[in-house]
Amino acid sequence: MPKDPAPTTSLAKKTDEDAYDAHEDHPYDDRDDHDGYDDRDGYDDADEYEESGPAPVVEHTVEDDRFGALTVRLDSELGEVTVTGERVPRVELWRAEGTEGEDHIPVGTRDGARLTLTVDGEEAVIDPAKGRLTRRSYRVDVRYAERSWRLVPDSIPGSRLVRAGAYLGDFTSEGDGKVLVEWREDAEPEALDAALGYALAAAFGTGAQPLWMTAIEMVGDLLPG
Repeated sequence: MPKDPAPTTSLAKKTDEDAYDAHEDHPYDDRDDHDGYDDRDGYDDADEYEESGPAPVVEHTVEDDRFGALTVRLDSELGEVTVTGERVPRVELWRAEGTEGEDHIPVGTRDGARLTLTVDGEEAVIDPAKGRLTRRSYRVDVRYAERSWRLVPDSIPGSRLVRAGAYLGDFTSEGDGKVLVEWREDAEPEALDAALGYALAAAFGTGAQPLWMTAIEMVGDLLPG
């Protein structure tokens, strides 16, 4: 089960050697792992809102340091994510009609066969891993215009975006449509990098627990009392 990302305001800097860990080959290695809020009537009362949970459709605008204002729209009920901005291409991601959504995944599924990703209307290939025990099993790969990207957890709250081996920046999203990014100072991200990074972070959330922590929790669940 994917990790519910934890909030963060600042992401730790990482070295170039961290772009891929020792257990991760680039860019498409073994596939055995594969796998403000819209206003709504009846939610004026804060207590009632908290009891009812978040709205299924949320839209947030973020001022990106490199690419200006971007809007991220997440419809968790239909399983749709849209990223727009004056300086970035329009990226849309949605799950197939009739696909039952999983609550712990913002877009509702990690089945690439049930997902469609487009860049300015042109289809790209999206390949999310299934999400099991390791952080790498929560990676999401994209191929478009003979280029490749990967968003992969590298901490409890965050995931790094890599394009063809180049470590571009760190994304954080709790799965509520809000996305934060910290671009690496020595990186040269392009507009498409940004649009894809925001879309993937919003669609799947970011971050994951390390394997040792997951193992401890599993052992704890098995202990009596």
